[in-house]
Amino acid sequence: MANVYPKGESCPGYLHQLAHLYCELLRNAMAQYVCITLAYEKGNLSEVKHVVLVLSGKGGVGKSTITTELALALVHAGKKVGILDVDLCGPSIPRMLSVGHPEVHQCDAGWVPVYADPQQKLALMSIGFLLEDSDEAVVWRGPKKTALIGQFVSDVAWGELDVLLVDTPPGTSDEHLAVVENLRKHKVDGAVLVTTPQAVSTGDVRREITFCKKTGVKILGIVENMSGFVCPHCSECSNIFSKGGGEELAKLTGSVFLGSVPLDPLLTASLDEGRDFLQAFPESSTYTAICDIANTLLSSLDA
Repeated sequence: MANVYPKGESCPGYLHQLAHLYCELLRNAMAQYVCITLAYEKGNLSEVKHVVLVLSGKGGVGKSTITTELALALVHAGKKVGILDVDLCGPSIPRMLSVGHPEVHQCDAGWVPVYADPQQKLALMSIGFLLEDSDEAVVWRGPKKTALIGQFVSDVAWGELDVLLVDTPPGTSDEHLAVVENLRKHKVDGAVLVTTPQAVSTGDVRREITFCKKTGVKILGIVENMSGFVCPHCSECSNIFSKGGGEELAKLTGSVFLGSVPLDPLLTASLDEGRDFLQAFPESSTYTAICDIANTLLSSLDA
């Protein structure tokens, strides 16, 4: 019978080369499969270097303010930052960043976040973008809130980020458990806790510290917000709400004290108007306080 194979295919050398080529193809296919599997398991957070929760047991202490200003400070430090706003009943960050009410688009990987700057260094996802009317109340029970938070965690295509800040509602309820549980398969660096100086606030934040310990969330530090009032005329700081409660709480609980941010009318006006306070008032004491906190947090994340 005539040999139907090209000349030389029956020699041992050729068969050895063929086997070697097959092994190489199999090895490359397996490596690609592993990469795809790992990317699938990590999902849209696979390219996010650090995830930081912003928590407080008390409402009205300025978590969204601290989240927004930390994000802006990190952007000015050359980082690419994302904000996930899971304060479902009070989504205020879209207004603070003056992004309006844009339509959320979808790509193959999921929801595309809204960018707050032309350079696309600050990305944001909030339920505020999904409401037809900004005055509409979110009257949802726990399971529906939990489902949306799960979607926010898994279905937003963040791309490459240095830091993702997760702004949470006050308390230790369904939303917080949903955030922690959905992020459990990803690397969560820890939480920044926000308080005001009064004992009423620090008492609630102490319970938030207990929540972090029970759920295994590392406490990166405590920020004391509304720590004194900066006069818009003479720039002198008066302690109208007392001072030092956050620092004392940090000492009592063995946590890192990241710093204090005063009440500043210029900061308040900037947030209401959606302006970048840090860019507009680089000589203010509030600017220094926020940047110092951001730098301390960044050093802790990179350590």
